[in-house]
Amino acid sequence: MLNMQVTDIGSREDGKIWHRKPVSSKYGILATVIRNASARQTKTVRFLQVAFDTTGESFLAGDHHGNIYVFDISRNRFKLVQKTGQACTALAFNLRRTTEFLVALADYSIKCFDKDTRQLVSWMRGHEGAVSSLSVHSSGSYAISTSSDTSQLWNLDTFQRKRKLNVRQSVGIQKVFFLPHSNTILSCFSDDSIFAWESDTLFCKYQLPVPQDGPRIHYRTFAVTQDGKTLAAAGRSNLVHLWCLDSRQLLRVIQMPPKVKTVRFVDFLPDSFDGGSNQVLGVLSQDGVMRFINVQSCKQLFEIGSHEDAITLATICPKGHHIVAVMDSGALRIYDVRSLTSEISKPPQPLLKQVTKGKSSEGSCLKMKVFTGTSQRSVKTSGRRIQSKLLPSAVSTLDDKENDLPNGLNKKRLRALLRAFGEYPAKYRMFIWRSLLHLPENHATFSSLTDKGLHSAYMCLQERYPIKSHKLQRGLQRVLSALAHWAAVFGETDYLPLLAFPFVKLFQNNPLICFEVVATVIVNWCQHWFEYFPNPPLNVLSLAENVLAHHDKELLQHFVACGVTSQLYAWPLLETLFSEVLMREEWLKLFDNVFSNHPSFLLMAVVAYVTCCRAPLLLCTDKKDFEYFFHHRNSLDISAMLKETYRLMDSTPADIHPSSALSDFEPLTQGQYPIFNKYPTFIVEYQSQERERIRQQEVEYLRERQEVQQLHAEAVRQQAEFEAWYKQQELLLQGEEQRRRILQEEEGKLAQQRARLAAMKRELKVKELNLIDCARRRFLKHQQDQRSIQLKRLDDEIQRKMALRDQETAVAVEDIEVRQMELDAQRQLFEQQLAKEQERVSQTVRAEVDTRRRKAEIEDSTFQNLIQTDADISQKNKKMLEESLAEAGQMEVDADWQAEVFKRLEKAEERQEKQRERLVNLSKQTRAKEEEVVQLMLEVEGKQWDDVVAKQAKLEEERRVSAAVNAQWRSLICQETEETEKHHGKLQINLEDPLNHQMEKRLRSPCSSRGLLHKTQSETTNISLINQSDDSSGFSLDRGRGELDSKERELMQEIRELRTKLASRARTTDFISPSISSVHSH
Repeated sequence: MLNMQVTDIGSREDGKIWHRKPVSSKYGILATVIRNASARQTKTVRFLQVAFDTTGESFLAGDHHGNIYVFDISRNRFKLVQKTGQACTALAFNLRRTTEFLVALADYSIKCFDKDTRQLVSWMRGHEGAVSSLSVHSSGSYAISTSSDTSQLWNLDTFQRKRKLNVRQSVGIQKVFFLPHSNTILSCFSDDSIFAWESDTLFCKYQLPVPQDGPRIHYRTFAVTQDGKTLAAAGRSNLVHLWCLDSRQLLRVIQMPPKVKTVRFVDFLPDSFDGGSNQVLGVLSQDGVMRFINVQSCKQLFEIGSHEDAITLATICPKGHHIVAVMDSGALRIYDVRSLTSEISKPPQPLLKQVTKGKSSEGSCLKMKVFTGTSQRSVKTSGRRIQSKLLPSAVSTLDDKENDLPNGLNKKRLRALLRAFGEYPAKYRMFIWRSLLHLPENHATFSSLTDKGLHSAYMCLQERYPIKSHKLQRGLQRVLSALAHWAAVFGETDYLPLLAFPFVKLFQNNPLICFEVVATVIVNWCQHWFEYFPNPPLNVLSLAENVLAHHDKELLQHFVACGVTSQLYAWPLLETLFSEVLMREEWLKLFDNVFSNHPSFLLMAVVAYVTCCRAPLLLCTDKKDFEYFFHHRNSLDISAMLKETYRLMDSTPADIHPSSALSDFEPLTQGQYPIFNKYPTFIVEYQSQERERIRQQEVEYLRERQEVQQLHAEAVRQQAEFEAWYKQQELLLQGEEQRRRILQEEEGKLAQQRARLAAMKRELKVKELNLIDCARRRFLKHQQDQRSIQLKRLDDEIQRKMALRDQETAVAVEDIEVRQMELDAQRQLFEQQLAKEQERVSQTVRAEVDTRRRKAEIEDSTFQNLIQTDADISQKNKKMLEESLAEAGQMEVDADWQAEVFKRLEKAEERQEKQRERLVNLSKQTRAKEEEVVQLMLEVEGKQWDDVVAKQAKLEEERRVSAAVNAQWRSLICQETEETEKHHGKLQINLEDPLNHQMEKRLRSPCSSRGLLHKTQSETTNISLINQSDDSSGFSLDRGRGELDSKERELMQEIRELRTKLASRARTTDFISPSISSVHSH
């Protein structure tokens, strides 16, 4: 354990498993492989699963991170072949395509990868639980995946699921797997029931009986021997059940030591000499120790693992050479089985026992001594060479030395055994053959032959001899190439593949033994075959013909009569070594006797075969029938043939016996193979030269042929291009014509579609117009409703304004009446004052002084009244001017409001704009006229004041000058007063005309609500002025009311006309706008 090598593969993708050659120890550990996450960390990545390939020299290992490694023990290399990214739960590495492997992952899927290309080959899904095991059929074409709830059968050629096994939830599946070299599937369930199924039909073949005696052990792990005849099952106890699958009975129950409480894993350890009936079983228990026991003797041979270094899982090499264990620490440990025990691959004990003499004090007596030689394996494992040490006998004769064979066998005893049973035991046949032929097992020499590669003569062997198995094809090619490199004649021998094929098929797993067996057969049993090369060995055939002539002349004469020579009836049997006419078991039985006798036995066997078949041969007369007979299998008793062969060997005279012409058996030499030159070298050399010349000619011919083929291909290509071009042109024309026709049809269809589309458009247009009309009608109705509501609102407003106007008129009339009453009162008061003044004037007449004074006062009051009247007139004119200006401003505001109203309703109609401009111009003209009138009034007033001042000055002078001119002064005063009153009357008329004109316009406007009041006030003012200016002019109230009624009617008429115009204009606008929108939509 101290010398154990530990290899940390870390993050490397390839490298060596061990760096120095491992030394075998009693623990048998070759190397321990670990994988740390990184160089700085000591955290170990655990290995989970291991699986060997079919050769047993390399295995797969998957770790917890999903990395899959291939470890090649023979080459001391490891390589990272895949990164799956998740932990694997099962591995399989024995597929038909040797570079592919199966991986069951933690996501319940199964993937197939190629270890060389690292490519994903397939991805198989279908399990709903973790896959616990993968079992591959011996052909490598099918696989079974097992989880706790189901098991599925997959076709590895198509990677499709073929069948699925479902079970009840109460009964779980433990394991489902193929039996080795069989089409039987075993399914093991949690209730300890085991069923066998036919893989092709899934027909249930049988069920093993559930053991009723003893406690139930709850099977959890299973193992089958390589011959598929014995099943080992164990579980939650220390008992191991061995079942015989042929008899379907429980063979025995093995009880493990008391330390074993439960069994976690079992597997058989293969042996080279047990014929597949493995006798050693490995049992891994709960304590992490795997014990290997002999199931026959129930003895423990060795164990691996310990309590401190426990094993969690182990896998055994198919050849039984190595064991790979997954330790509890997550490391991999590789064990060498040959270092652990010497009981494995041990040759069988000798079948013969020798009686020897022993010395005694009392005398001589016979003692039986058995050759118990111990077997030791050679260091070179590929050849499986067995060396045995024999206990030397006290007395040995020369004959015994000649009959002694390697490995403790004796040729005489083997012949006696062969005579007794007719054949050797199948279990020990290969071992006996290797001993009889004294195979030297020259590994180095054979490697030098195989290193030369394939011989040129057998490069295209598969074309002449197609074999279904590629492995067998390559093995045959390798053995024939080695023979051709050993002796040149074998590269020219046409029948050599036929001769070597049965041995290649028999020893396909060991090419060295196969080569040496074929070479030994050629050297000893094919003596003198190549002396007449390349013709058949006539000298050897003549020996067989002489024996036939001696023992069966009639048959020979029949052959001669039919023109059949020894080349037709003997040579086909010799060149194929009877492989065409005998079955496998018959052929093996024949060569058991051939290898145990003199080389002449093969020729005697040919004669015996012919004589045993003399009855059907005598019936044949056609040459083709003879050819068919000696190239196909016939109904023959091989035991009778062998008996006849021994009879011929014993009864044939020595002069014609083939043994006289053939040498005794000579084994191959150790170290180097003997030189084989018993053939006409000049012919072989000539043939090789001729073959080389023919090969050169063939190469030249092939080159010229390739050139001609290239030229022909070029011509064909050009011709094809021309034809394709012409055809393309023709197709183009046809296509053009067809497309024209299609275009015409499409145009017709398009025209029809357009017509239908136009009709649909018309319908849609009509519908749209109807909808638009409906919408327009609805909108018009809405507008009419809005207009009616607005008109109603206007009517209400007009009624309200009319009522207001009536109220104002009534108030104005009342005011006028009150004013009239006041004027009447003032007039009466004035009349009274005038009467009083007349009375006073009459009194002034009476008194001159008082009169003058009173006249002066009257004159002064008159002048004051005139001045006051002028002031009142000026004040009233100013007030009228201010009112006119205010009214002009109000009119302007009303005009703006009216423009805004019409702009919102009529969108600023041009007619209303012009009317507004005209009103504005009129307002401007009115303002200008008012200003002119005011200016004129100011000028007139100034002139009047000047005149008054001048006149007053003149009056003062006249008063001062003379009182005599009083009458003249009065007349002047009266005249001046009259002129002044006329002037004021004219001025009042001039002022009233424009004001009245403006009042009429304001009253006619529907937007003004104060015109009537102003007009009433102006009329009142006019009336007052008229009353003041002329007392004789009366005021008629009825006349004013009539004018108001007439003006009201005119105003209502104008409002009606305006409504009519607005309604007509709104209809015109609504009709035009939808039409324009519909045109735009189209």
